[in-house]
Amino acid sequence: MKPDAPKPLLQGLPPVAGPGTRLLLLGSFPGVASLQARQYYAHPRNQFWPVLGAIWGLDLMAMPYAQRLAAVVDKGLGLWDVYARCRRAGSLDSAITDAQLNPLPAFIASLPALAAVAHNGGESARVMRITRQLGLPVYRLPSTSPANASWTFERKRMAWAEVFRQHQLA
Repeated sequence: MKPDAPKPLLQGLPPVAGPGTRLLLLGSFPGVASLQARQYYAHPRNQFWPVLGAIWGLDLMAMPYAQRLAAVVDKGLGLWDVYARCRRAGSLDSAITDAQLNPLPAFIASLPALAAVAHNGGESARVMRITRQLGLPVYRLPSTSPANASWTFERKRMAWAEVFRQHQLA
């Protein structure tokens, strides 16, 4: 690819949810490690799985990915991203261009037990104008990305745990 050629359009991951999903957690778009592994939050320094594990008292990092997803669904959490496709070099949200939204209203309407939506970080929260129109509480959580080094692990865990407690996930 020439240096000035457009970056390829990347395709995100499918949603993870079940009929008992009470809280939908929306990221922005999977990073390089997640796209390569076809797994949510696959970068080893992303604190997503350790934060959830600390809240739930589970060693999620020791579990195979499929077992982690089963735990997520069992606890009433759903996962998806706000963007279905985009162009991006690397993994930084600031590098996202040509983003195309996932069909969030239709997906949210398909979750009968859904009580709230939470955004993992600032880029995801940019679409709060859409999620707020759906009649549910909407939260902006601190990003679990390694790029969010200004928040300690414990501070992130506490912020996430508060939202999880409000919706009976902790």
